[in-house]
Amino acid sequence: MASPENILLHLPDEEEQQVREIFSRLEERGFPRQHQTPHITITFSPSMSEDVVDRAAELLPAVIPASFHRVGTVVFGTKRKQTVAWLLETTDALEIAAREISALNPDGRGPRWNPHLTVGLRLPREMVPDYLRALDEVTPPRFKELTAVRAAFWRPAVQHMTVLAGSKTRV
Repeated sequence: MASPENILLHLPDEEEQQVREIFSRLEERGFPRQHQTPHITITFSPSMSEDVVDRAAELLPAVIPASFHRVGTVVFGTKRKQTVAWLLETTDALEIAAREISALNPDGRGPRWNPHLTVGLRLPREMVPDYLRALDEVTPPRFKELTAVRAAFWRPAVQHMTVLAGSKTRV
């Protein structure tokens, strides 16, 4: 399956590096390497509608940068491969904007949005309990806040990113 097109939120370089250091510590403990750029997805589609991207470009500049607070860890997936993520909470304004953007996406989940940052992608189901324990051990206790400094439309098939809000370069 080709990677879908996404409307994403990116972290500042320092926070992205902190997440990558957690990935490295997990890999040192024998878990699969995590290649993904740390991000928070608003919505995705095999081919994103121009209307969705246009509305995101209208709504997101007013709410970016945005603060997120880690409120837990979740496991997505019901089959053999599962995904571990940090569950996040954010401002009401961003939540409302993200739900509107998601609702416009015919391939989306309607007006639902579960803000999260993936920290373990496509892990074998039997590995998840040990991964969760190790994630708790390698994540600094003070690392509870994240900031979205940029919103972008990412088209992986053509490796093209359009900045919709926030800094063109990360801070």
